[in-house]
Parts: sequence; C-alpha cells; structure tokens
Amino acid sequence: MTTDVVMPQMGESIFEGTITKWLKKPGDKIQRDEPLFEISTDKVDAEIPAPASGILQEIKVSEGNTVQVNTVVGVIGDGSGATAPPKAATSAPTPAAPAAAKKEVPPPPPPARAPEEDEDFDVRSSPLVRKLAREHNVDLAKVSGTGTGGRVTKQDVLDFVERRTAAPVPAAPSRQATLPAPAVIPGDLVPMSQMRKIIAQRMIESRRTSAHVHCMFEVDMTRIVNLRNKLKNGFEQRHGARLTFMPFFVRAAIIALQQSPIVNSSLEGDSIRYHKHVNAGIAVALDWGLIVPVLKSADELNFLGLQRGITDLGERARSKKLMPADVEGATFTITNPGQFGAVFGLPIINQPNVAIMGVGGITKQPMVVTDRDGADSIAIRSVVHLTLGYDHRIVDGAVADQFMAVVKKALEDWSEEVG
Repeated sequence: MTTDVVMPQMGESIFEGTITKWLKKPGDKIQRDEPLFEISTDKVDAEIPAPASGILQEIKVSEGNTVQVNTVVGVIGDGSGATAPPKAATSAPTPAAPAAAKKEVPPPPPPARAPEEDEDFDVRSSPLVRKLAREHNVDLAKVSGTGTGGRVTKQDVLDFVERRTAAPVPAAPSRQATLPAPAVIPGDLVPMSQMRKIIAQRMIESRRTSAHVHCMFEVDMTRIVNLRNKLKNGFEQRHGARLTFMPFFVRAAIIALQQSPIVNSSLEGDSIRYHKHVNAGIAVALDWGLIVPVLKSADELNFLGLQRGITDLGERARSKKLMPADVEGATFTITNPGQFGAVFGLPIINQPNVAIMGVGGITKQPMVVTDRDGADSIAIRSVVHLTLGYDHRIVDGAVADQFMAVVKKALEDWSEEVG
C-alpha cells in the first residue's frame, strides 16, 4: 500500500509551487507529520509534512522544479516489504530473503552519508542547521532545541559552539554575525532561489511605483529600556513569552496611525483607500531571504496580544509554518535593521502600503537633557533612530514628520501597562 505525496494547495490564490529541498531521501523512514520537503510559492516558503508514516519510496519531482498544486511529487510506501529500493523500476525478480530474516527488512542506506551526518539527520533540524553543525564539528544530538517541537535552530548551534570549552574547534561566528559563511567559492555562478527572485521583482516594482522619500527621528528610549529590564523576567514567567522591544514600536506606530490615517492608506487608481484597521506587517529576516508576516487588526490588541502575535509570526516564519493568508493584507510595515547593528536604514515600501518604518539599533549615547526648570545637562541615554519611508504621491512631508513626532512622544513618554 502506498500514499501519494502531492503539491499542497497553500491558498486560493496559489496555483503552483517550486520544490526547493527534499528533507528525506528515497529509502528513508518517515513519520506522519514529519517535515518531508520544502516549497517556495509567490507568497511564502513552507515546510510540508509527510501525509503518512512509512518509507519514502519514490521522488517524482526533483528539487528546483515547479509544478501545479495537487501534482503527485512523491510516493510513500507502508514499509511492509513491498517497497522497492529507490532505483529505476525493473522487471527482474528480487532475490528471496533468507528464511531467518526479520519480518521487515530495512532498505539499503544511501551510500554517501557519513556516520555523523546520519546522526544529525535524525535530529529535528533544517539542512542549513545540519550543514552549520558539520562545519563546527557539533553533534546535534547533544544540542537542546528551542524551536517548535524541540527543533534545533541555527542559533541553538551557535550558542552550543560558544559555550563549548572542549578541544579547539573552528572559530564560531560572533553573536552579531549570525549567518554562516556562504558555501560558495568566489567566481561561482549560483542561481537565485525562488524567494530571492520574488524579492528582487517586488523591490524593483516598489521603486518604480512609489515616490520614495525618507525622514529620520532620534528617540530617547531610556524609559522603555529601564522598564523592559525591570519587567522582562516576570513577564516571561507569567506569560511564557519573551518581552522584546518590537511591541513598543508597533504600539507607538498604531497610536500615530490613528492620528494620521493617510499613512495607513493605499492607492487604488485615482482614489485613496483608508483602512479601518491597522494590519501591521513585521519584516522577519531569514537565513534564506526576507518575509513580512502580518499581524491582523493590531489596533484591537493590548500590549500582551501584540507581543504574543509578533512572537508567533516570527517563529512560524523561521520554521516555515506560515500560510499565504499570514503574509497578505498589510496596511503599514515595520522593519528592524537595528537587530544586526545598523544605526538606521532607508527601507523600500512594502506595496501596496504607502509607508514603512525602519527601526535602528538602540545604543547608549551622551545627550543634552533639559529638566523641569529648564536647566540643561549631559546624560547617557539609550537612543534609537527611526526612519519613515513614505510615498510622496500620497503622504506630504509635513504629515510624515507629524506622524513620526507622535511615535517619538509615545515612546519617550511611555505610560501604557505592559502586563
């Protein structure tokens, strides 16, 4: 008995998908709902689970090929012994098994995998993580996974390498430079991934569509930094979620959008669509590209709801669990180049939005501080630089500056309950 593996229907507007990676090889054992292969569509990259348990009998569509939804891309056998090894079909009879053989004979293992790789392959992890582990001589079985379902992430491997004090190993990347060195040789010609092609196309389209202008504001984050340091441990214990800076920025943007609704609009022909709710697009940097999952009706959420929603979208983006609906319908976008050390950025607008806010890194700087009596002094403050990229066809410079002034005031005078 066999089960067909098909290209899934990922949404009403998705009609085809590209297989980017098979996570199993013919002859490998599979558990139902275990990640089987990865696909890329014009909306999301996703990890597709196995529809049944058994043995991967055949791969019908190889990596890099694009097929219509519901196309059979592979076959899973039930492991009863009727499944042939993963080679071309032949009519020659298979030699009879010895009488003393066990009831279920495992297929021959793939020839080229090293023992270390076999062990790593059994641990829930992505091909990128396994490659990184091999580069740093890490046994994935000894790494505690913090991802969904105990999955080992890239950061888990990097943390393990950093903590390890045993025999000398190749130097690990710094915590700031989290991406591994590219596995290419200078001079190589490497085809773009499907996601990279889509990103390139949309960035060029956005540049051609919107009249991009940027403004930048300096914001004193000292109050929020101190508040977060004070509350983050208790927050995580009570709610099971890390307290990050992103919900502060999202909440401040929502307050400003409610006062400047033109910034939460979109252009439809010669008309302007004013959106009823704030659907906040939160850009997430991935090892293989960039994606913008959307927190729907963010204006109706309290602070805890914002934090939980942002955390959920980020985790599902990194584990390829997003659906097309999760990346549709943004009315305003926030991107955070500061997480990699950038002071500020000049982001490209996420169409059909008319504005995008870039969050720089939070750093300590000397600032002139004026007290209630009007006296000036110099103090060390935590500062962030926020950039608003806006479409000058719709948003005037004065409106953009007024919007950012509200964001600045909401952050510097933060008084909302964090939870």
